[in-house]
Amino acid sequence: MIRKTKAGTKRAESVSVKLFWQEYMRGEMTLEKWQWAGLLMLLVVFAGFFGWVYEYIFYYFDGGTGEFYMQGGNFLPWINIYAIGAVLIIASCWKIRKYPWAVFLLSVVVTGLLEFVGGWLVYTIGNGTRYWDYNTEIWNFGNIGGFVCLRSVLVFGFSALFLMYVVVPFIIWLSGKMSKRAFLSLAVSLFILVLADEIYNLLASKFFGWPDAMEFYRSLGWKYL
Repeated sequence: MIRKTKAGTKRAESVSVKLFWQEYMRGEMTLEKWQWAGLLMLLVVFAGFFGWVYEYIFYYFDGGTGEFYMQGGNFLPWINIYAIGAVLIIASCWKIRKYPWAVFLLSVVVTGLLEFVGGWLVYTIGNGTRYWDYNTEIWNFGNIGGFVCLRSVLVFGFSALFLMYVVVPFIIWLSGKMSKRAFLSLAVSLFILVLADEIYNLLASKFFGWPDAMEFYRSLGWKYL
C-alpha cells in the first residue's frame, strides 16, 4: 500500500499545473464544446467587469476631477464593449497564444478597430452622440477623432496579455476541477445576469419607458460623466 503524503500531493499538483501550462502555451490544448461555451460566457462577465473597474479608476484622475463617477449604462458594474473586445481577442489570438508579442500586437489592432468603428457608428447614427471622447481626456496622444488613442489601445494590448495568459488558463483549469454541471451552472447563471441587465437597459427600459440604470443611480445621487 502506497501512502500519499502532503508533500507528495503538492509535488504532483505542481507537476500537473506545469504540464497544463506547457500544453496551453504550445497550442496543443483542445477544449470540448461545453468548455468553450463556459469559457466564453465567463469571459464576457469578467471582461465587462474589468473594463468597469478600469474606467472607474481612470476617470477619478482624468482632468484632475478627484471624484469617482459611475461608468457604463447597467445596474451591474459591467461595460459591454470590453466584453465584445475580449471575445474578439480570444477569437483572433487563440491559435497564436504561444507568441505573446503577436498576441499583444494583434490585440492592439483588433481593439483599436473595435473602439474606432464602435465610437464612429454611435456618433454617426446618434447624430453626434459619444459614449467616450478622447478629445477631452488626459494622456490622449495619438488621438483620432476622439474615438481612439494610443493610450487606450496600449492598455487594451496589455490587458489582452493578462486575459490570454492568466484569465483564460484559469477558467480552463477551473473547468477541469469542477464538474461539467457545476461549471456550466456558474457560467450560465452569471452570463444570464449580465445579459438580462443589458437587455433591460438597451431595450426594455426604452420600449416601456421604465427608468434605466443611469436614471436610477442618479436618483440616488451617484454621478455620471
